[in-house]
Amino acid sequence: MIRFGANLWSATVTHLRCWGNGLTSAVILAGDAIGAARAPGGIAANAGALLASPEKQRRLFDVLRVFAPNLSTRRKLAASYDNSGTVVVSRRADVLEVLARDADFEVVYESRMRQLTDGDNFFLGMQPGWAYTRDTSAMRLAARRTDVAEIVLPQAQTLAAQRVRDSGGRLDSPQALTRHVPWDMTARYFGVGGPDAATMQDWTTTQFWYLFGDLGADPVLEAKALADAAALRAYLDGAIAARKSDPTAAPDLLNRCLALQAAGVPGMTDLGIRNNLLGLLIGAIPTISKACCLALDELFRHPQALCRAMTAAREGDDATLAASLWEALRFNPHNPVIYRRAVRDCVIAQSTLRRMRVKKGQIVFAATQSAMFDRSAFQAPNDFLIDRPFGDYIIWGTGMHTCFGAAINEALIPAILKPVLAQQGLGRAVGPSGQIDTGETPFPQHFTVTFDPV
Repeated sequence: MIRFGANLWSATVTHLRCWGNGLTSAVILAGDAIGAARAPGGIAANAGALLASPEKQRRLFDVLRVFAPNLSTRRKLAASYDNSGTVVVSRRADVLEVLARDADFEVVYESRMRQLTDGDNFFLGMQPGWAYTRDTSAMRLAARRTDVAEIVLPQAQTLAAQRVRDSGGRLDSPQALTRHVPWDMTARYFGVGGPDAATMQDWTTTQFWYLFGDLGADPVLEAKALADAAALRAYLDGAIAARKSDPTAAPDLLNRCLALQAAGVPGMTDLGIRNNLLGLLIGAIPTISKACCLALDELFRHPQALCRAMTAAREGDDATLAASLWEALRFNPHNPVIYRRAVRDCVIAQSTLRRMRVKKGQIVFAATQSAMFDRSAFQAPNDFLIDRPFGDYIIWGTGMHTCFGAAINEALIPAILKPVLAQQGLGRAVGPSGQIDTGETPFPQHFTVTFDPV
């Protein structure tokens, strides 16, 4: 009886705090909207700025979790993929439910993935079945988990330290570090780094944007993405042919794939190898670079957390450093939502007051950022804490379509940022250069930090 009373009291307090957060955020957002309406150009010209920052996005999700946890609308927020409307899911339990129900909520990327490969799908855009099992199983034989510690991580640590050391105390993070280290991995470990670093970085960034971020279906972006995809395909076809005619002993993915081909492994034709490498390349460079910049940017917003991370970097406390970065990415994730499409009429949050019927064809935005701030599942969600279980984070997705390179991401991001955070006098550069500049893309192009020269 005492335990029941304690649980009832705890649940009541949690619900009251959720309502308090929701009401507070609603008032703040309303004030922001009034300010935007009074600014030059009115609400139409300033609407985008209302939700531009992660903090404002979190406030919106605070409101939704309380007042409309599962919100359905006929409006098509994702024009890039065929759909009949939109559902926004904000509670952690419901987000996880959507991402676990592959038979009801499909990945939508197939149509654009086929555009990039000029015909075939890539396992990122596949539903459960033989093709998905064949391709992911073969690529996991090529990309061995042990490679991360044995091959990928040592080179990343060496290169990151060198890049920071050579910067002279002023580092434009994306240009000099966060894009270069993952590119170097594609050259050395994937075996297909492109004609040069800048070209491969540009190709992969544009195509990642086209696949995952182009909700408005921008025809200019599509034209560039398809042109870049054609160039990338030609490069990969040439690289595969060249390696077959002039074999090497390098322990890279290209050689591993060709060995699987020689052994008769299904799916490892030249075309299959090319498409799998194309998909992995698209996901590698932009994701790692953006996550590094966002994590560092967020640490600068939390001075105590920054100090703790810097101490951990200097003392070689890799566990504390990594935990600080994952918590920073909870506050400022590289991808705040994951979207799926309903393949049939179905129900989410069954047997709850927030029960929602999703119609066939609706795109479901599973708000992973919101899920990581759901007070009903997270202790002190608004506090920057580094003792949270890693499984509580949804940084790389979850379920069947968890990021294929999650293990690489988890190793490379701390390795890239460790030598930066170990520097004395670390801070943002003065002026606009010390803020993330995405240019005309959703990805950091410039973000300069300074520190005492080595």
